[in-house]
Amino acid sequence: MLRGLCLIKNIVGDENKVKIISQRGENMVDINRSMEVTKLFKEIMSLFKHHMGKCFEDIGLTMPQSMVVGILSKFGKMKISELSSRMGLSNSTISGIIDRLEKQNIVVRERSIEDRRVVYVRLCSHFEEIHKDFHKKLEEKLANIISKGTQEEIEKIIVGFKTIKKLFEEQKIDN
Repeated sequence: MLRGLCLIKNIVGDENKVKIISQRGENMVDINRSMEVTKLFKEIMSLFKHHMGKCFEDIGLTMPQSMVVGILSKFGKMKISELSSRMGLSNSTISGIIDRLEKQNIVVRERSIEDRRVVYVRLCSHFEEIHKDFHKKLEEKLANIISKGTQEEIEKIIVGFKTIKKLFEEQKIDN
């Protein structure tokens, strides 16, 4: 017996299986595998962000700027406070990002007709087309990376992503 852990040896058919069970009854092998999945997920997200960052650099945007552009592209014109809420950043941080995007003629600020105190931000019409082209190129780049795998590897990726998606969907938000 290890301190805080019990070793249980199960013999199943011709296979010997060893389970390490914590005092709380958790299967430590399962927890370790879950941690491995978590670590791999973080590494994949980091690589994905790195590749996306390089793509955004090509069109002169930082990652935070590209996130603002993505949100405006998806949801249309928004108030600074709405952008701040969506991104989890302060109004002053978002205002700074918008200032730089406005100088690059990517976004424009508009006052509300109903209430002059309210200011909306939207993508410039000429940039909307650039953004659509960019997304197409980004999708092509990702497809090119994935296509380097074998059919079997690609199928495993699809099954894995579907499984992760299902597990997240089944998880209650408040847990």
